Amino acid sequence: MASELFADFSRARLQQWIKEGFLRVDGEQRVPKQKILGGETLTIDVELQPEGDWQAENIPLNIVHEDEHIIVLNKPTDFVVHPAAGNREGTLLNALLYHCPQLESVPRAGIVHRLDKDTTGLMVVAKTLQAHTDLVSQLQSRTVKREYEAVVTGVMTGGGLVDQPIGRHPVQRTKMAVVSDGKEARTHYSVLQRFGGHSHVRLRLETGRTHQIRVHMAHIRFPIVGDDAYAGRFRVHKGASEALRDAVHGFGRQALHARELGLIHPATGELNSWSSELPDDMQALLAVLADE
Repeated sequence: MASELFADFSRARLQQWIKEGFLRVDGEQRVPKQKILGGETLTIDVELQPEGDWQAENIPLNIVHEDEHIIVLNKPTDFVVHPAAGNREGTLLNALLYHCPQLESVPRAGIVHRLDKDTTGLMVVAKTLQAHTDLVSQLQSRTVKREYEAVVTGVMTGGGLVDQPIGRHPVQRTKMAVVSDGKEARTHYSVLQRFGGHSHVRLRLETGRTHQIRVHMAHIRFPIVGDDAYAGRFRVHKGASEALRDAVHGFGRQALHARELGLIHPATGELNSWSSELPDDMQALLAVLADE
């Protein structure tokens, strides 16, 4: 019942507050399993606490849209999203806390989905606990539109769907892989342009597993250019020019960009969408490929 009456908050958070005695019935604290008859007044008297001991840092952000409820930003390459061992500082989360101090009371400083360190493009951040709950629900129900563009090795003949489960790699535990007991993962892909030995593709996520696009593209043998973790040894097609070899070999990250983002605004209920131009390095790579 509490989850229906206080829909702005997650079920797990409400359960914790009930256990801690923050939910009151007609102004009185009750034990968690005590039944109510109907007609009572339920109130939650709680002060949101900081979610972690992260430090705010003055790091510039490329903000595409911001209002009282959400931030949409364009993430550059070489930017870790969330602090972890070896990356406690200089992350997107640290930058968000400086830009919007109220995020210290929102789970993961409002970050509801991630991009890999070297993947560029659009992300949405929730500025309030209510917006966070709503956006997480949208991601779980797969109503958030997330489209990417990538340059892959190999010439695709057409689009399709990769529907293969993803889990932790059985041997290399820092990597992900297609494994039979993994979590459901679905990636749609289509061809934007074909070149001599590469393809420019559009990808749409249904699910959001770690490294999903990178793992799926490598699985169907069209690995993303510059993906040191999943692409295997460097290769270009026979007859490739020196300029192309240099451009592909020298591309210092996976050529993957979160191009479009669409969602239902958690406050207005309206469908909003944003797009982001390809970064300079990917445009330069495509220019070299087009000159072949």
